[in-house]
Amino acid sequence: MDHRELVRLIRKLSYREGDFTLASGQKSSFYVDLKATTLHPEGIAAIAYHAFEKIEASGLGIDAVGGPTLGADPIATALSLEAFRRGVFWPAYLVRKDSKKHGTHEYLEGKQNLPVGAKVLVLEDVVTTGGSSLQAIEHIRAEGFHPVAVMTVVDREQGAAERYQNMGLRFLSLCTLSDIQKG
Repeated sequence: MDHRELVRLIRKLSYREGDFTLASGQKSSFYVDLKATTLHPEGIAAIAYHAFEKIEASGLGIDAVGGPTLGADPIATALSLEAFRRGVFWPAYLVRKDSKKHGTHEYLEGKQNLPVGAKVLVLEDVVTTGGSSLQAIEHIRAEGFHPVAVMTVVDREQGAAERYQNMGLRFLSLCTLSDIQKG
């Protein structure tokens, strides 16, 4: 699937118009519910393929892929599998909003599969201002891992790129809201 087809699929499965309140608290007349695409076999396969290609082209030297649950869950798993299929070992990890209420009481799931001091990619499905990843990044750093970049499938182009870059993180996106609205 080429990039244009990925954008068209996201528009078909995940783009909605109406009255919405975003995770950032902002009001919007459109919404990208990317879970409809990340939970679709063709959608997640295309996302994993394009994400792998973009990461490889960027020259990022990463050891693992993951991010805040629930948006990053299918992306991290599919990207880890895509990398493994290509002979690259990027284990997936997930960051809970709240610590687990039983067992280990951890925020970070899958950390036992990461090398000590791992350089990690933080994945998001959709970003607006970038606020949703900040708590996850704090938990990742608290565990001794090093976020080097944030990658999103859809950048709503409302400040996330600048926010991450100001934190010293590279920012990658597979497409923008403008791409999706153009179709």
